[in-house]
Amino acid sequence: QVQLVESGGGLAQPGGSLRLSCSASGFTFSSFAMTWARQAPGKGLEWVSGIYNDGSATVYADSVKGRFTMSRDNAQNTVYLQMNSLKPEDSALYYCSDNTHRGHGTQVTVSS
Repeated sequence: QVQLVESGGGLAQPGGSLRLSCSASGFTFSSFAMTWARQAPGKGLEWVSGIYNDGSATVYADSVKGRFTMSRDNAQNTVYLQMNSLKPEDSALYYCSDNTHRGHGTQVTVSS
């Protein structure tokens, strides 16, 4: 069955960086576009970024554009989210998705 396992979250200071990873299994990873989304406490799910199946194009929410970079390694069945210039409002549970399934998420907290 499809499994998506996120990792790499943690505590970062404002202005700091974190790199999230999402390891995928149970489907033909290279055939699917992937997305990252996040959910802060008390708020709805917010789409963050997406990447084509071959990695040829990425798209970002305005709230993270210029600060976050999404990439993928189809040989390793893994997608990444490099997060720079972090802000407190980036604090959330981050999920990766194949647009049908999602993992359990990894917590990102940005605080001084």
